[in-house]
Amino acid sequence: MALFEIFAREKRELTKSEVARLLDLPESSSSDLLNTLHGLGYLSRTATTRRFYPTGRLLSMAQAAEENNALTAFGIEATALLADRSGETAAAAVLDGSGIKIIAVTAGKHRLRYVLEVGDSFTLHGTALGKALLGALDDGELARLLRLHPLPRRTDATKVDPRQVEDEVHKHRTLGWYQTVNEGSLGVSGIAISGPVGDQLVGLGLLGPTERLTLEAEEHRRLLLEVRDNVFGDALGGAFAS
Repeated sequence: MALFEIFAREKRELTKSEVARLLDLPESSSSDLLNTLHGLGYLSRTATTRRFYPTGRLLSMAQAAEENNALTAFGIEATALLADRSGETAAAAVLDGSGIKIIAVTAGKHRLRYVLEVGDSFTLHGTALGKALLGALDDGELARLLRLHPLPRRTDATKVDPRQVEDEVHKHRTLGWYQTVNEGSLGVSGIAISGPVGDQLVGLGLLGPTERLTLEAEEHRRLLLEVRDNVFGDALGGAFAS
């Protein structure tokens, strides 16, 4: 860190001997440090003068870490709110290739509840979270993602025809919420919304036993739409293309 602070202060390329002097290190130690960071891609080195200067790798790594922290913090807060007010397990997810990845989970209060973990991956077409994320994309990206690979059938209720999934997503865009009923797992249903957090699209949803979610469906929809408007607000104007 001291080395990068020196580059920030000097605002120029530096030789090994200059780095050794500025860091008050033996030249052998300075050489080892610079060569290691160069090998890892954090420093560049000129071909003629053999001077060193930072690349953009440190900045990009810091930005990625900060983005992940922001998303994680958002997911934890939002799922805690949903789970507390609904009693059901709440989860937040992001797009991950042709599927979704869970970034935050708050368990429901019921003894019989759906269990999942941060980092779990699921299909787009068989989950309410996946459908909510698809619904925030433009039609071209929606069609592309549904046709990257054959859609696996998880239960008899799973829609595996991309056109059927598209039709359902288009219908629920106007409603503002998305659902699955026994489509990803038998006896499990979900309801979800989505919106942008910074430049990242995030889905928020409730998951639980089909019988209980169906019985309280209207209340859950009202809660999710309220959370959607409060959390995502004006950022929801139009499709969110990846």
